[in-house]
Amino acid sequence: MLLFFVFCPDHCNVWAQVPGTIVKSKELPGSLGRYVKSIEAGKIGSAKPELVFEEISGELYRVTVKARIEKELKHNGWAVIVYPNFEGTFHWAPHLTPARDHIISDHVFRAPAIICSSAGKRITMMPDLDVRANSDYRWYLDLDVPANKLTVGVSDYVVDEHVLFKKANSTTFKTGELVLSFFLMVDPKPEAPGNPWRKPLAFMWRQYGKALAELGEPLNGPIDPYIAHTYNWAFNTWEDAVWQEFELDGKKVGAPVFIVNYTQSPNYPGHVDEREFRSVWNQAWFNSLRSAQGLYRYGKRTDNRDYIRRANMTKELALAFPQKEGLFPGLIATEMEAVDIDGRRYNRSKGWQSFYFGNSNRNPYSRDSRKSPLHILDMSCTAYFMLNWYEELDRDERLLVYAKKYGDALLKYQDPDGFFPAWISAETLEPLEVLARSPETAKSVTFLLKLSELTGAGKYKKAALKAMQAVIREIIPTGQWEDFETYWSCSRWGSKTQVGKKVPRNNMFKQNTLSIYWTAEALLNCYELTKEMRYLELGQRTLDELLMAQAVWQPPYMYVTVFGGFGVMNADGEWNDSRQALFSELIIRYGKILKNEEYIQRGIASLKASFSMMYCPENPQTKLQWETRYPFFNEKDYGFMMENYGHGGYTNPQGGGIGVFTIYDWGNGAAAEAYNKIVDRYGAELFRQEGK
Repeated sequence: MLLFFVFCPDHCNVWAQVPGTIVKSKELPGSLGRYVKSIEAGKIGSAKPELVFEEISGELYRVTVKARIEKELKHNGWAVIVYPNFEGTFHWAPHLTPARDHIISDHVFRAPAIICSSAGKRITMMPDLDVRANSDYRWYLDLDVPANKLTVGVSDYVVDEHVLFKKANSTTFKTGELVLSFFLMVDPKPEAPGNPWRKPLAFMWRQYGKALAELGEPLNGPIDPYIAHTYNWAFNTWEDAVWQEFELDGKKVGAPVFIVNYTQSPNYPGHVDEREFRSVWNQAWFNSLRSAQGLYRYGKRTDNRDYIRRANMTKELALAFPQKEGLFPGLIATEMEAVDIDGRRYNRSKGWQSFYFGNSNRNPYSRDSRKSPLHILDMSCTAYFMLNWYEELDRDERLLVYAKKYGDALLKYQDPDGFFPAWISAETLEPLEVLARSPETAKSVTFLLKLSELTGAGKYKKAALKAMQAVIREIIPTGQWEDFETYWSCSRWGSKTQVGKKVPRNNMFKQNTLSIYWTAEALLNCYELTKEMRYLELGQRTLDELLMAQAVWQPPYMYVTVFGGFGVMNADGEWNDSRQALFSELIIRYGKILKNEEYIQRGIASLKASFSMMYCPENPQTKLQWETRYPFFNEKDYGFMMENYGHGGYTNPQGGGIGVFTIYDWGNGAAAEAYNKIVDRYGAELFRQEGK
C-alpha cells in the first residue's frame, strides 16, 4: 500500500491519500498512529474507497472517505470503522446501541461524537456536519466496546421500541460519488477527574454553532412577542380549556391545566377529547408554581393586574396542598369519565368538585396517580420554587414556613452515605427501594442550600454538602444518570432489566439529561456558597456532559428550527425539548462565572430554542408544519406549542414529528417563565447581544 503526503501551503496542513480499504497505524499521518490501530473503509459493490487525511493540528484530523458508485445498487449500508490501539476504560456516545443491529441514527446528531478514553489516551470521533448537510444519505454512528471499534456510516434506519434505532436491511445507493467525512480528535493527557467533553464541545461550537448564534438564531427577532402569544393563548383565546379556577378550603385558587390537545382548539370542528386526566401538577417536569412566577414577573413589568391575580391564585393552590409530617403530594386532579357521542367515546372531566390529591404516575410502582408514591424530587422542586418566590417576588411568610416544614422532614430521610431516596410510600411514609441512591438527590441539595441561606440554620447546609459528596463519589464518575424519566416515562426500554446496570456493548448507563442538569446546578450552588474550586470544576464537567445533548447545527432533515435545542436521553428521539428552558439560565450562570462566551451564547440559544415549536407568525417554518398537520389552526391558536419535535424518531415535510398537545408548565408557560426570570436577573440587554 502506498502513502502520499501533499503539503498545503495555505494552511500549513499535511494531507495523506491512501487507496484501499484498510489503513494501518504506520500509514497514518502525524500523531494519529499513536492512537489508532487501523481504519477500515467498507466495500460497496465494485467501488474501491479512497481515504484522504488532513492534519488540522497535532491533535485534530479530518478523514474523508470517497467511493464512486458506477451503477445504482442496494446494499446493507456502508461504514468506516476506526480501531483504537488501546483499551478504553471510559466511553461515551449520544445514543445507546445495545445490540449489533442497533445504530445511532443521524436523527439524534445534535452534537454527535463517540469518545474512547483510557488513563493515558483519548480519541474522539465526530462526523463532519458540513458534509452531512450536503449528503443525500442518512448517516449513523456506532460504539462497540467489546470489539473496540468506533463506526461512522451510511444507512437508512427503522425505529425500534421507544426510541432505539436499527440499521435498515437495505439502503439504495445512487450513481455518483459517495462521501463520508469525520474528525478524529486525540488527547495524550486525559485529566483526572477529567472532562472528555470540553474540547469536542468547543470545537463543534466554533465549527458550527458560533456563527448561527451570532446571527441571532434560533429566533429571527425579539422574544417579547412569544411571551405575549403565550399569555394571550392561555388566558384569552384558549382560556376555557387552559385556565382552571375553583374553590379549595374556602379560598379561590387557579392554575393552567396540566395538558391540552388540538381537539380543545376553539377552531376544532369535532368534539373535545381530553388526552389525560384533568389536573394541575407541582413536580419536577410540570410545575405550576414555577410558571406562575414568570406570569407574576411579567404582570409586574407590564402592570397587568389580571396576570398578577392569576399568579397569586396559583401560589394559593400550592400552599393548599396538604402536608403530612412535612411531606406533600405532587398534583391535584379531577375524576374523569367516558362520554358517548354518536357512538364514539370521549374522555371528559367530572369537574373540580370531584378533586383529589395524588402524585406523578411516572414511577415504577403505579400508573394510578391516586396510588403513586410521594416523590422527594417533586417535593424538593416545589419547595425550592416556594423559596424563590419568597426571596424574589413577595415575602409571604407562609411559603417559608411550608418549605421549612418540608426541609425538616427531608433531613430524616437522608441515608448514612448522604443520599435521599427517590420515592416514599404515601401510606406508611417509608422510603422505597428503587433509585434510593440516585442523582435525583442533587435537587434536594439545591433546595437545602437555599433553605439554609434564608433561615441561617446550618443543619440544612451540612446535609446538602453531605448529599453532594454522595453524588460526586458515586454518580458523576460513572455517568449513572438514572432518574424517574429515564425508565418510567415514555421511553421504558430497560425498565425491567437495566436499572442500575450499564449496557455492556456501550459501557454506558441509560442516561437522562434532567439529572445531569440538577447535578450541575447543585455543584454551582455549592461553589457559590463555599468558593471551593473542586465544585466549580466538577460542575463544569457535568455541564459539559449536559451540553452534548444541545444541537450545534441545523440539520436539513429537520423541518423546524432546532439549533440550540436539547434532547432528552440516550434512548429517545426528541429535539427542542422543553427542558432547555430550565437549562438556559444555568448555562448562562456558568458562562458569567467562568467568563466563557461560548456558554453565554449556548444559554441564550437554549432559551430561544424554547420558543421554536410555537405556532405563531414569528416562526414561519414551524407555523407551516403545524398547519400542514392541523389545517384548522388560525390566529386563535397562536401560542400553542408542543413540548418537543421528532419524538418518535422520525420527521418529514408533511408534519411528521409535530405533536398533538401543549403542556403549559412544560412548554410555552415554562419558556416564558425562564425568559422573564433571566430578564429580571440579567436584563433584557443580554438577548440583544446576539444577532447585531
